[in-house]
Amino acid sequence: MTPAPRSVTDLRNLTPARVALGRTGASLTTKALLDFTLDHARARDAVHAAFDPPGLIAALGALGFDVCAVSSRATNRQDYLRRPDLGRRLDPASATILKAQKRTSGDIAIVIGDGLSPTAVHAHAVALLRRLVPRLAAERIEIGAIVVASGARVALADEIGALVGARLVVVLIGERPGLSAPDSLGAYLTFAPRLGRTDAERNCVSNIHRDGLTYDEAARKIAWLVAEGLKRGVTGVTLKDESGEGKQLGIASPLTLA
Repeated sequence: MTPAPRSVTDLRNLTPARVALGRTGASLTTKALLDFTLDHARARDAVHAAFDPPGLIAALGALGFDVCAVSSRATNRQDYLRRPDLGRRLDPASATILKAQKRTSGDIAIVIGDGLSPTAVHAHAVALLRRLVPRLAAERIEIGAIVVASGARVALADEIGALVGARLVVVLIGERPGLSAPDSLGAYLTFAPRLGRTDAERNCVSNIHRDGLTYDEAARKIAWLVAEGLKRGVTGVTLKDESGEGKQLGIASPLTLA
């Protein structure tokens, strides 16, 4: 028997994408236009939201972590957006701070950076860590350093990881806001971090937000990739998610956000 055709309502329930919006003459309906304008404003607000390192440090301290705060060479949001290269290097003062600290004895470093959506970091980073830390502990993986980084691009974690002596670095960072998800968090993993690492040498677990990958799903994937990355001595295109559990949604390699 031929299945009944799916309705437009069915299609809308399957995706947050804008489909079958209707029209009035040659234009969108008023509701569709207003919805688009609102989502566009939310995405812009997410990009320009103020980052709150002290609030994150306090929340992480409540979990028992000793956290260090650093900054990139992007001194303001305008420079950050116009000069991505500045967000990939630590400012001299931050580099000095990390160099002066005792090098980590742990396996990994975790960097929490504002990225292109501080809103996403404030909404999800601490909650994700609450699920991730027990999974890492179960694998006997020790966290040697947690760093909160302002004006951060993904590659900033390479320099941070090298300075603290981490075998592998995980950066939790706000992803580029979309019209359906202004608060999407991404996790990027790099084995043997150092300056000059390429995007092909990273793994990414993306789309962590209320309508995307759940905290538990994301924590499971990240923990698996960390454990296998340390065991095999690689991350990136040579390390695929072979956990065999759950959906593959959210796993990408190489990453799409520098």
